[in-house]
Amino acid sequence: MKNKINCIILDDEPFAVKLIADYASKVPQLQVLYADSDVFKAIEVLKRESVDLIFLDIQMPQLTGIELMQLFNQQHNFIITSAYPQYALDAYQFHVIDFLLKPVTFNRFFQSIEKYNRWQQTFQSNDTNDFLFVKADRKHYKIAPDSILYIEGLKDYIRIHTQEEKIMVLENMKDILEKLPQKQFVRIHRSYIIPLDKIKVIEGNQIQLTDGTYLPIGETYRKLVNEWVDRK
Repeated sequence: MKNKINCIILDDEPFAVKLIADYASKVPQLQVLYADSDVFKAIEVLKRESVDLIFLDIQMPQLTGIELMQLFNQQHNFIITSAYPQYALDAYQFHVIDFLLKPVTFNRFFQSIEKYNRWQQTFQSNDTNDFLFVKADRKHYKIAPDSILYIEGLKDYIRIHTQEEKIMVLENMKDILEKLPQKQFVRIHRSYIIPLDKIKVIEGNQIQLTDGTYLPIGETYRKLVNEWVDRK
C-alpha cells in the first residue's frame, strides 16, 4: 500500500470543510490536495494530480455530489459526508467507500480511513490473481482475465465474452468491475467493460477491439476514455 493517500475535501459548508481538514491533519497517512467548496477548482486538481480519495458532500452549489461522481466514477473513490441519510442509496452505486452522517466525529472519520485501507488491500490482492470464478448455470467457471474480450451488461445479468465462449452470469456491472484487475479493465459504456489490451482503434464515439468488434463509448464515460488515452 502506498504511504500517502492523496485526498480532496469538497463541501459547501466552510465549517464542514475545516472540520474534515482538521481530522485529516491528524492522520499522517492523509495528504490533502484541496479543501474547499469550489467544484471546478477541485476538478482542475483532479486533472493535475493523482487523487486517491474524495470526501464529498452531496448537496453542492455548482455540481451535485452525484453528478461529480458520475464524471469521475471509474478513476476515484469517495467517502460521502452528508446530513441527509436518504442519499446513501443513490451514492452507493458509485465507488463509495463509506457514508459519514453529519455531524462527523473524529472516531467515525478514522473508521472510514481504516475501511478504505482494508478495501485497498483486498483490491490490490485482486490485481495479483491470474483468474476469477463466476457462477452460471449452477456451475463455477474459472476465467483468466486476459481471455476476456469484453463484458456486456444486460439488466440483472452480464455476458462475459471470452476467446472461447460467452458466459451469462447473474451479476451487475459495478460488482464485476471491482473483481477485475483495476489497471487492465475500463468501463466505456453503461453496458460495456473492456480490457485495455484489447483496444485496436478509438474512432469518434466507438472503439474497435482486436477481434474486430465495435463497441460504443457512452456519454458519461467519454471523458474518462479520453483522459486515459492522453496519459498514454
